[in-house]
Amino acid sequence: MESEPLTDTTGGPNQDETKTESSEFEKNQERYKALISTFTHEKGWRQKEAYIEYGGSWWTQFVLEGCLHAQEFFKARPNHFFVCSYPKTGTTWLKALTFAIVNRSRFDHSSSPLLRRTPHELVPYIEFDVSSFPQVDVLNDKGNNNLFSTHIPHELLPVSVVTSRCKLVYIWRDPKDTFISLWTFLNKARAELGPVNNLEESFDMFCRGLSWYGPYLHHVLGYWKAYQENPDKILFLKYEFMSADSLPYVKKLAEFMGFGFTEEEEEKGVAEKVVKLCSFEMLKNLEVNKGEKERENRAALYSNSAFFRKGKVGDWSNYLTPEMAARIDGIMDQKFKDTGLLEHGQ
Repeated sequence: MESEPLTDTTGGPNQDETKTESSEFEKNQERYKALISTFTHEKGWRQKEAYIEYGGSWWTQFVLEGCLHAQEFFKARPNHFFVCSYPKTGTTWLKALTFAIVNRSRFDHSSSPLLRRTPHELVPYIEFDVSSFPQVDVLNDKGNNNLFSTHIPHELLPVSVVTSRCKLVYIWRDPKDTFISLWTFLNKARAELGPVNNLEESFDMFCRGLSWYGPYLHHVLGYWKAYQENPDKILFLKYEFMSADSLPYVKKLAEFMGFGFTEEEEEKGVAEKVVKLCSFEMLKNLEVNKGEKERENRAALYSNSAFFRKGKVGDWSNYLTPEMAARIDGIMDQKFKDTGLLEHGQ
């Protein structure tokens, strides 16, 4: 069934009105459920969790309800900044970097909230936190929080995000590593959603585009096209390049955000300190991101440690056969042919 995004945003409150917004979500939730029941449902990667087609992408019920709510009620402002990504492509790292860049004058490296809270607490999702958990502290810190994040495909973003002067950064990753990271991550959920399909079945579904927020390559291409049309508004990054040499990309990100490092900061090595603070090794080994520690500001399906597995480029080779790798590489080459994306060196 063809499904179109809800675009009627008239009369909706903005994210400052958190108590009103919470009641708005609850008031509209039954309407969302009724609408979603008319969409195409397919067996997902779990026995007890279907994927639902909407706007050319696949969603779980809870996330789709949040997406519909964000489309109707979220109001982006010119000073907002959005971390955009497909799941498991470097989101946690990029959230940490953007938070550290923006807040480096408020906190030194020994007092940063990143040392005691997961990056996902500090940069809220518009399709999770804003709709279902508006009580989280960062959403109520009106004077200091302008950072938001989303996994929503570009073509389904709230209208205000696209039409306002706010900026976005998008990160993508080799689909082979993306798949492995996503599959292992979903196996760590603490809720009773049923077991995840085996690797081979999940891989086949991923290649066919049947995955959470998928098809993945369509997700990437949507943001790539938006970047090509408006490079002043969207910064397009690749995980592998950033992993190989983080510092120049962190400086470029800071400049793009309007928080470029000054000459004095350059002399003091502030950018290097940001890179170190937000490194995978640093974040993974913090006490808050170990064991079964949970985020402070709301309930979650995953412990904090679930977001820090390996962060290694090429780990897919420990899971996928050469034939599986060739299959997904072939799909990527065909999908991105003549788009200029594979030649993009930023």
